Amino acid sequence: MKRPSFALSRANLLRLGLVAVAVLFLAVIGASSLSLRTARIDLTEDRIYTLTPGTENIVDGLAKPLTLTLYFSEHATRELPQLRSYEQRILEMLREIAVRAHGRIRLRVIDPVPYSDDEDAAESYGLTPASGGSNGERVFFGLVGTTGTGDATTSQAIAFFDPAREAFVEYDIAKLLYELGAPRKPKIGVLSSLPVEGNLVIGEQPWSVVRQLDQLADVTTIDPEGLTRIDPSVNVLLLIHPKKLSDDAQYAIDQYVLHGGHLVVFVDPDAEMDTAPLIDSNGTVDDHDSDLRRLFGAWGVVYDPGKVVLDRSQALTIELNGNSVPHAAMLGLSAQDLNHDDVVTASLQRINVSTAGFFELAPDTKARLLPLVQTSDEATVVPSQRVRDAVADPSTLLENYEPSHDRYVVAARLRDTFHTAFPGRKGAGHLDVAAAPGEVVLIADTDLLSDRLWLDVQPLLGQQQLTPFANNGDFIANIVDNLGGSTALLSIRGRANLQRPFTRVRAMQAAADRKFIVKKRELENELYDTQRRLAELQPAKGAAATNTLTSQQRKEVEQYLQRKLAIGKELRDVQHQLNAEIDALGMRLKFINIVLVPALVALAGLLFGWRRTRRARREM
Repeated sequence: MKRPSFALSRANLLRLGLVAVAVLFLAVIGASSLSLRTARIDLTEDRIYTLTPGTENIVDGLAKPLTLTLYFSEHATRELPQLRSYEQRILEMLREIAVRAHGRIRLRVIDPVPYSDDEDAAESYGLTPASGGSNGERVFFGLVGTTGTGDATTSQAIAFFDPAREAFVEYDIAKLLYELGAPRKPKIGVLSSLPVEGNLVIGEQPWSVVRQLDQLADVTTIDPEGLTRIDPSVNVLLLIHPKKLSDDAQYAIDQYVLHGGHLVVFVDPDAEMDTAPLIDSNGTVDDHDSDLRRLFGAWGVVYDPGKVVLDRSQALTIELNGNSVPHAAMLGLSAQDLNHDDVVTASLQRINVSTAGFFELAPDTKARLLPLVQTSDEATVVPSQRVRDAVADPSTLLENYEPSHDRYVVAARLRDTFHTAFPGRKGAGHLDVAAAPGEVVLIADTDLLSDRLWLDVQPLLGQQQLTPFANNGDFIANIVDNLGGSTALLSIRGRANLQRPFTRVRAMQAAADRKFIVKKRELENELYDTQRRLAELQPAKGAAATNTLTSQQRKEVEQYLQRKLAIGKELRDVQHQLNAEIDALGMRLKFINIVLVPALVALAGLLFGWRRTRRARREM
C-alpha cells in the first residue's frame, strides 16, 4: 500500500517563505521599537541633532521630573515656511533631550489658537507673541519648563525663539533645564574700589547695574582689607577697579581662579567715577587708573594702565557749553564691534565705554584671548594724561589724529590652564597649576558700569523712570548669567546657521534682480530727461498748463508714456522668465526624484534578476 506524499509544491514553499518573511519583519519591527527606541544616528552635515556633552551632562543631572511645553502657533504660521522649519528643528532637539532624560522629561506641543485657554496660559508664563501671522494673528513660539506641583510649582520660559539666536538655541534650552534643576540663585561676589553699592547714609543709591544683579543673583560685597580667601561658594567674582590690593588679596583671587572660580575683571586707565582725591594728604598722586599687574603677568595678558583707546569713527557726541562736540575717548561701540558668535554679546546692539584701555597677549603665552568688544580699525592709542588734559575741550583729541588701523580689544574672554602668580607660596589647598582649563572675563573700562553711559533717567510721578539707550546692563547681566550657571553651560557650542537656501534659485533671482535694476535705471533716466525737457518747453505752471501744450510737447509726452509702458512690459517679461526658469528647475528636480531615480533602481533590480535567472538556467 502506497503512503500519501506530504511533499510541498514549489509554489506552496514560496507562499510559506513569504509568510515567514512577513512574520519575521513584524517581529523585528516590534522588537526594535522597544529595544531601539532611544537609538539615534545623526547623518546631517553639521550634526545638528547631536547634543553637546554639556547638554547631556545637564540632562543626566536632573534630579526631579519636569515638563517642557513648546507653544507654537501652527495655524498662524502656515505662510511662514522658514519659521515652521525652525520649529521642526527645535522640536527634534527637544525630542532628543526627552529621549536622553529616560522619562524624567515630559514633552508637550500646544498650538495656542486665538482666544483660547492655551493662549491665556502662554501669556501667563511670559511668552511674547510676534505679529505678522496669517490674517494678522499673533505668533507664539516659546518654551515653558515646569517642575513640582501645586504651590511648589517652579517655571522658567524662553519668551520667543528668535531666529537671530539660532546658533545658541541649544544653549538657551540647556540653560532653562539647568535653572529648573537648580533654582537657587547664583552667588555673586563684588570687590570694588568704586562706590557701586552707593551710600545710603548720604542718600546715594546703588548703581543700576548692581540693582539689576540683585534681581538675578545673591550679591554680596567683599572687603579687600584683610582678605586672604575667596569663599568657594561664590559662583562669580566681580573685581572692579582693583587699586592697591595687598598680596594676600591678590593671592586669594589667584587661588580662586585656579580652583575653578569664575572671575570678571574691570580695570581702567582713567576711571571717571573714581572719587578718590588726585593728591591725598600724604602727597600721593592718584591717576584714577587700575591694574592687576601681577596676575596679568602670570596669565600672559598685556595691559597698560597709562594708555587710552581713541576711535574717531565711533566717537560719542557730548554737549559742552551749548555746543555738540565729538569725544574720541567716549565710544559707542555698535553691532559690528561686538562678537556675535559669543552667547554673551550675540543679541546686543550697542555698548558705550569711556576712556577705555585694551588687552593683548604676551608673545610667549599659550592662553587664548577671545574678543567680546573691539574698536573699529579707525582707532588709535594715546597716553591717558592727554585725555585728562582734554577734559575742557575734547575736540583737541582729534588734532594730528593718526589711526593705527588695528582693532583694539576692550573686553574679552581669556582661556587657559592658569598658573599661579605666587609660585613660592605654600599652604593648605595651594595650587601651582589649575586642575583644568579655566576662563576669566577681562574688561578694560569701569565707566561702562555707571548709569550715565547707558541709562536715561527721567522723573515720573515722583519716581525715576529709567530708559536704557545702550546694552551695558544687558552685557553685564549676560556675563553673570553665563558664568554663574553650570560649567556644562560654558562648554555648549554655538551651532551653525541651519537654514539651507536653494543656491541655484538665489543665483537666478540675483541675475533677474540685476536685469530689473538696469531696466529701473533706464526708466528713471528717461523719466528725468523727459521731465527736464518738458520743463524747458513748458515754463508755465498751474492747472492751465495742460491747455498750453504744443503739439511737439504732446508728442513727447505720448512717446514717454509709450516707452514707459514698453519698459513695464519688459520688466514683467523678465519676471515671467525668472518664474519659468525656477518652474523648469523644479520640474527637473521632480522628474529626477519621482521618475528617473525609481526607474534606475527598478532597472537595476530587473537586470540583477535577469542575470540570476540566466545563471540558474545555465547551472540546470
